[in-house]
Parts: sequence; C-alpha cells; structure tokens
Amino acid sequence: MARKNREWKLAKKAERLAAPASATQQTARQSPYKMRLVIDQIRGLKVNEALGLLQFSKKHAAGQITKVLKSAVANAEAKAQRRQESLDVDDLYVTKAIVNEGPKLKRWTPAAMGRATPMLKRTSHVEIVVDTKEGR
Repeated sequence: MARKNREWKLAKKAERLAAPASATQQTARQSPYKMRLVIDQIRGLKVNEALGLLQFSKKHAAGQITKVLKSAVANAEAKAQRRQESLDVDDLYVTKAIVNEGPKLKRWTPAAMGRATPMLKRTSHVEIVVDTKEGR
C-alpha cells in the first residue's frame, strides 16, 4: 500500500512540473466586471507587453492584476529552475487569464424611515497562466 502511495505522489509531482506556471489571487476586493475589463486586454500578449500595458492603465484593477502576473512569471522561473532548464522571460505569453466571481460581502446601509437596504460588496478570483509558445 505504501508503494502505491509513493508512486501516486511521484506521478502527481511530475504532473505539476509538466503543467504551465500559474498564479491565482482569491477574494480580490473589486467587482469581477471591472477586473474583466483589464484582464481582457492582456490575454494572449507577451508578458513584457502585458506588464507595460498594466503599468500605464488608469484602472485600479491593473495594480492587482500586475501582482498576479509577476507572481506567475516568478512561478515559471522557479519551475524551470527545479527542472534545471533555462527560461527566457521574454518568451513567456499569457495563455490563460480569467476572472471569476468570489464570495459577496453582505452589508446593510441605512435608508429612509428607519429601514435598511442591502449592499453587496463583490469580490473576484483572478487566475493567470503563462507559458512559452511552441514552435517559436
């Protein structure tokens, strides 16, 4: 039984090393709609172009997405180092960039005549995957 468990762990580790590098940020305090406006601009770009675009963007979401993108690049470098391969950061592309809705923070605000109205403070989950393009 222990041998099967060891083999399974080694197979999982090899699978993780073979997968492209990614980074996620969960429960970012901004609505997914606003985050998607920025993430749609960088999908499919080279990492350096994406970072340049995010640096000069006026959107608040650009700062949070920049952190996730830099983390994905650092994860790609660490993964290449573990495999003892060389990695040129200039060859990395944003292959997958998605924003999903996170849990809503439910709050109440005062209204007229002693009532209260609900406020939904939305959160986002950001996931970015970077990889090199094959055949280049």
